Amino acid sequence: MHPKITITALVAGGLLLALLILRSGGPGAHGHEHGEAAEAPHGAAPAPASAANASASAPVAAPRTRFSDEQLRHNGILLADAGPARIAGSLPLLGEIQLDPDRHVAVTPRLAGRVEAVRVSAGDHVQRGQVLAVISSPALADSRADLLAARKRLALARTTHEREQRLWEEKISAEQDVLTARAALQEAEIAVEAAQQKLAALGASAGDTAQGLTRLEIRSPLSGVVVDRRASAGGVLKEDETLFEVADLTQVCIDVAVPAHELGQLREGMAARVRTSAFDHEGQARLRTISALIGTQNRQATARLVMPNPRGLWRPGLAVQVELQAEAAEVPVAVPVDALQTLDEARVVFVRQGPTFEARRVEIGRSDGRLVEIVQGLKPGERYAARNSFIVKADLGKAAAEHAH
Repeated sequence: MHPKITITALVAGGLLLALLILRSGGPGAHGHEHGEAAEAPHGAAPAPASAANASASAPVAAPRTRFSDEQLRHNGILLADAGPARIAGSLPLLGEIQLDPDRHVAVTPRLAGRVEAVRVSAGDHVQRGQVLAVISSPALADSRADLLAARKRLALARTTHEREQRLWEEKISAEQDVLTARAALQEAEIAVEAAQQKLAALGASAGDTAQGLTRLEIRSPLSGVVVDRRASAGGVLKEDETLFEVADLTQVCIDVAVPAHELGQLREGMAARVRTSAFDHEGQARLRTISALIGTQNRQATARLVMPNPRGLWRPGLAVQVELQAEAAEVPVAVPVDALQTLDEARVVFVRQGPTFEARRVEIGRSDGRLVEIVQGLKPGERYAARNSFIVKADLGKAAAEHAH
């Protein structure tokens, strides 16, 4: 046989043998694959997919704790049946105390001049008509001089009229002279009245001219408190410059920002409770006006309330919490505020089922400070811990702690 044929036959036989070995997987190949498939991380076998899904979808049991009837009596835990109630809805808002614009005035001299003296300071209580400051005004001298001259002319006109009237009665003078004198008297009276009204409009009067015609006393237009003083002795003033601000603080206003979607609940005259964190005191206010415009940036309207302030505790600028009281409405389920507890950052009511209390998550609605509406989570007729429910919560926490150890 030719040597080339022999070599070709050997190569072909070797290729055929290799092909048969690869198709069969080789010796021990099946055992190695099985070993890799069976191996799990950290030597733990994975759980079946169906079991894992069932565990993830299973509901979490609500926390529970047991109380016997004797324990309920001993701890003063009162049970009640969930049911309907009438609740006056409330709308909590934030506000700020403001001066009542109807009881707040800016005091101006109404004449240019120079401040001679200042009689009050900021924070002083003043009475209506009390002198706040004294100024010297050349313009006032002209007005007072006009009044004095008008009075002199009036006196002369009155004397002339009386003389002409007497002469006419004695048939000495003509009636025309009497009529002329009477017209002059009436014109003099009108001139005096006009001069007096001009001085009154300036807050002055003829007064005692012994201290000079330029002296003008600035008086308070109302009784109240000087909330701002800008006048100082020796200062030069313009006629419209503010010297003082005086406010009657026996009544104040509260401005609150109301979101647009809450405006439908507001009615003029609504009552409101007012509180502040600055001190322990509560006030009662009423809604006076609601702004007709809504802010383009915050989409809120401004509502203004008025509140009596006889003791002067509510000072302008103080931040307050306002709770507007809406009309009472019937709700299907309501519980006392004390029945609500917080558990895992959720509102819960402890529902009684036999000797067991279940912490039931609930959604709340309106509240009047005494009762609170339960929108979801509690059905009518279910018994719950209405008083001292915090004891049930404490026992539940104690049981959870013991279980953790």
